[in-house]
Amino acid sequence: MEVVEGKLLWEPTQQLIEHSNMKKFMNWLEETRGVSFQSYQDLWNWSTMNIEGFWSAIWHFYEVQAKTPYEDVLPERKMPGAQWFPGATLNYAEHIFRQTVPEKPAIIYETEIRSQGELTWSELQKNTAAIAEYLKSVGVKPGDRVAAYASNIHETVTAFLACASIGAIWSSCAPEFGIMSVIDRFKQIEPKVLFAVDGYRYGGKDYDRIDLVKQIQAELPTLKQTVIIPYLCETPAVSKLNEAVLWNELQLKYEGSALTFEAVPFAHPLWILYSSGTTGKPKAIVQSQGGILLEHLKMGGLQNNLTQDDRFFWYTTTGWMMWNVVVSGLLAGSTILLFDGNPGYPNYGRLWEFAELTKMTVFGTSASFITSCMKEGVKPREKFDLSSLKSMGSTGSPLPVSGFDWVYEEVREDIWLFSTSGGTDLCTAFVGGTPLLPVYAGELQCCALGAAVRAFNDQGEELIDDIGELVITEPMPSMPVYFWNDETGERYQDSYFDVYPGIWRHGDFIKITSRGSGVIYGRSDATINRGGVRMGTSEIYSALESIPEVIDSLVVDVPITGEKSYMPLFVVLKEELSDDIKTQINRAIRQGCSPRHVPNGIFSVRELPKTLNGKKLEVPIKKILMGAPVESAVNTGSLLNPQSLQFFVEFRGNMEI
Repeated sequence: MEVVEGKLLWEPTQQLIEHSNMKKFMNWLEETRGVSFQSYQDLWNWSTMNIEGFWSAIWHFYEVQAKTPYEDVLPERKMPGAQWFPGATLNYAEHIFRQTVPEKPAIIYETEIRSQGELTWSELQKNTAAIAEYLKSVGVKPGDRVAAYASNIHETVTAFLACASIGAIWSSCAPEFGIMSVIDRFKQIEPKVLFAVDGYRYGGKDYDRIDLVKQIQAELPTLKQTVIIPYLCETPAVSKLNEAVLWNELQLKYEGSALTFEAVPFAHPLWILYSSGTTGKPKAIVQSQGGILLEHLKMGGLQNNLTQDDRFFWYTTTGWMMWNVVVSGLLAGSTILLFDGNPGYPNYGRLWEFAELTKMTVFGTSASFITSCMKEGVKPREKFDLSSLKSMGSTGSPLPVSGFDWVYEEVREDIWLFSTSGGTDLCTAFVGGTPLLPVYAGELQCCALGAAVRAFNDQGEELIDDIGELVITEPMPSMPVYFWNDETGERYQDSYFDVYPGIWRHGDFIKITSRGSGVIYGRSDATINRGGVRMGTSEIYSALESIPEVIDSLVVDVPITGEKSYMPLFVVLKEELSDDIKTQINRAIRQGCSPRHVPNGIFSVRELPKTLNGKKLEVPIKKILMGAPVESAVNTGSLLNPQSLQFFVEFRGNMEI
């Protein structure tokens, strides 16, 4: 039987509900605050109307350690410019290490280069102390920037925690980033120290990065030293570099150092993340030690139900915010699992094997990985022992209904699947999961606590059971404190508050159902608008899921004049594009979406341009087809496959509309 949006797929057991962190939090609220709730929706309503009471409750429930106490929770509700917990001083890294079990694994790792290994909590603490002492020895102080051009390996986690412990500001790029993408990011923030791998392996192929590190050094005059992490080979050619030292030598030199924590103001920067950089220079998004601490305690502990018994995994690189989320799994005392390499190499069973061998309990991935497994006919439950697996998370793009169905058919029928949506801008999911609620096909279970998410129409009116702009109407602690080098705040204001003054507009389309769940429809600035009927691109992609010949697709709506537009659909196929496949595609869109959304033309391409994080370039391709030069439409250094743009440049020249 075909699964349709809204079909009930899973319900939590009473045992899961009663033992969940969320239920413990609700009981604690009743005992200590005298407030009780009959449902998650009641709790969410309270958390978004009484945001001061909610975030102070998170502070005390998780027993946040502050050297100096806060004077107030939120003196003034305003966006942008909210000042959270003024007066409080604390340290994010201190909360990572406050509940360690010395010989328990803190990190379990595996890469295409390294076989599976682990780092205990005591080893992680020892290594972090050594690197922190090194940073202090070269003059790194609170507020200084430390950059990393490094892979998803345990050394990178150690370097970040060392940086956070002394109050310095962290920023990372994955080594597969193009050289200009790295320079565009790091040059803005003027780092004092650079951590870098000598190279990496992906899909069985080795990529030496020493020469690129040298180019990065040349563009960063503020660098005092570069630390090379031997990864691709045991003896990297550091002699090619200026002021470079080896990671191993530092660990030996500073072994035995004591780990201390610099208490910094709540709003003190923890890290700098970046917008995708697909158009223009990436925005350098600054998030605070205190804001991220509270948000990730809530997200990991309450929404994702992480505990000390969990083994928490999310497939990511160091260039995506999900790496930061994975590291924050340590706040819950969970063991975090790191995998570096191609998730589809040598086949799409690779991560499922990793799940079996590590006894993974939480498997986080992208919607594209799930749909790839589905297309490749992977059947994890038949080949791997996934008895330890309790839940799966999906993010990055909307998970189609067929993806939900595949998880319950081919992974486990009793698994808790939480699809999430959020963003780099807040480094969290503000629509996601809870162990208290059922899972419905195609739907995200709930809006996250403390996240006043709404769907707005163009007039700023709230919509229920209808598609609108995703907005957040109340401030959240993990919202950026500012953008780097945006002294007037103009770029920050224009990025989120230019449409609805004082209300955060995220740039996604969402439908919030009458039961409080959500459906994401893709970026609102890539929306298809045909004859006044607006539709998110994800709806069209979902309609194509039933056609096995279609591997991937991209659709854009190019305005012509007035209400007229031209909508081409580009598809990657397993075979040649035939009239029969065109007919199947048009029928699927007509039936699954509407007759108005049948494309003006269907065109076969070898590959679709994507960012380094695997996201489709709908808006830049739309700009190219509207006549914008490539260099103004997209930053090619931020792309996984920039050569794929040439097809669209040529297509624009021959486009018949």
